[in-house]
Amino acid sequence: MKVPENGQLLRIFIGESDKWEGVPLYEAIILKARELNIAGATMLRGMMGYGAASRIHTAKILRLSEDLPVIVEIVDSAEKIATLLPFVDEMVGEGLVTIEDIHVIQYRGSRPA
Repeated sequence: MKVPENGQLLRIFIGESDKWEGVPLYEAIILKARELNIAGATMLRGMMGYGAASRIHTAKILRLSEDLPVIVEIVDSAEKIATLLPFVDEMVGEGLVTIEDIHVIQYRGSRPA
């Protein structure tokens, strides 16, 4: 898959326990991105954070949280990111969605043997 030098980074901030049709929301978003042939997606699990409600979510032992912050990062061209946005809008009930223009330096996969 070829990614242009200029692209976009879609970043979605949600909770680990958020669901979409019975599956974790981060998983549903990443699978939809793959279905749309988007270059790449990664889920990052946070150790601590808060959002619009200012409720602290943390992984500290004395204050266990089952809803740790999660960030889904997705990179591709602006056009490909635009194809995913309607799905993200429908899927994300609570959270923060941002887009940044980026400059892709390198994108390589393993070469077939």
